[in-house]
Amino acid sequence: MSMATATTIDWARVRGDFPLLCREVHGKPLVYLDSANTGQKPACVIEAVDDFYRRHNANVSRAVHQLGSEATDAYEGARGKLARFLNVRGDELVLCSGTTFALNLVAYSWALPRLQPGDTILVTRMEHHANIVPWQLVAQRTGATIRVAELRPDGSLDLDGLWAAMTPAVKLLAVAHVSNVLGTVNPVAEICREARRRGITTVVDGSQAAPHMPVDIAAIGCDFYAITGHKMCGPTGTGALWARREHLEAMPPFLGGGEMIKEVRFDGTVFNDPPHRFEAGTPNIAGFVGLGAAVDYLTALDMRQVAAREQALLAHATEELGKIDGLRIHGTAPDKAAVISFAIEGTHSHDLATLLDLEGVAVRSGQHCAHPLLQWLGVGTTCRASLAFYNTHDEVDAFVAALRKVTRLLA
Repeated sequence: MSMATATTIDWARVRGDFPLLCREVHGKPLVYLDSANTGQKPACVIEAVDDFYRRHNANVSRAVHQLGSEATDAYEGARGKLARFLNVRGDELVLCSGTTFALNLVAYSWALPRLQPGDTILVTRMEHHANIVPWQLVAQRTGATIRVAELRPDGSLDLDGLWAAMTPAVKLLAVAHVSNVLGTVNPVAEICREARRRGITTVVDGSQAAPHMPVDIAAIGCDFYAITGHKMCGPTGTGALWARREHLEAMPPFLGGGEMIKEVRFDGTVFNDPPHRFEAGTPNIAGFVGLGAAVDYLTALDMRQVAAREQALLAHATEELGKIDGLRIHGTAPDKAAVISFAIEGTHSHDLATLLDLEGVAVRSGQHCAHPLLQWLGVGTTCRASLAFYNTHDEVDAFVAALRKVTRLLA
């Protein structure tokens, strides 16, 4: 299917692969518009997890019996699938619980031993808390400082300002590939190229990119790239950190215990080779089996087709929302993913989301783990409708109709 054209994909059939999307809430058909929060799971992912527990459940890399071999093969198979999906080597991919863990791994194992007073960590205004707070904690312990790269009014990154901020003091740049609030798609390859010219190490948060567009980490040219599995149709508690091999080999372990060692004596321990050095303890084996199935599913769809489908849905929703009086969309960058944060004059986002839920429409309301960004926007909260390829144009129309209805109720 990877060479298919958009017209050959039966999106109604694809939607039918997701059991939860068939349910009702409050007596209304569910319209799920919160995929930036977590993605729904196709039946093949649910069945893969179920099959693992029913037929293959054992620990990985610790037993020579048949079940142990099957579990290990399935777990390492998922690593291989994810590596191919991201165009990286499997031995450079640390499997972990998600982006938050991955970014903390970089913070504590790479940044903490290296940074010192006078060094600067550069982050952008649009970052998720997971790409802010770990760097603040490291800065507090090392004496490094945090500097913020600002945005343009449309929510795109001010690249001229970013280049100017890349001073010799900057040792680390942390940037989102896609903003979870604005939908802005950052030119991460260009950013990483400029950073590399200046000797700056780059960390890219790919949480909102990997589920929605082709991601070629090798082409991006970053030093670290983090993803989370539950946003890309996989189980919760799964994700990965990709890192350049030279970084992984130089980084000390983040957590100690089983699986991350070669030999333990009371007078010293010999650690395992990367990436297993960073995978202490029993992992979420079933979860990664499910993530492997999710990667197979997305690969068969073709991420170019996924991106095209979501862009069509975004264009439709943006046009219809633009017809609602008093509605403002936050984030109108030219290159944007299918995330729409909005506010309606005179209404509170929580009230909107609560009433939309009664109409069967699930949107997120609040600060979206991006307090500094919302402060910059000058709003306390927003509603966020985030679309995925399994949504439909009919759902977009249902969402807009529900929004018009509840807006009248709140007027």
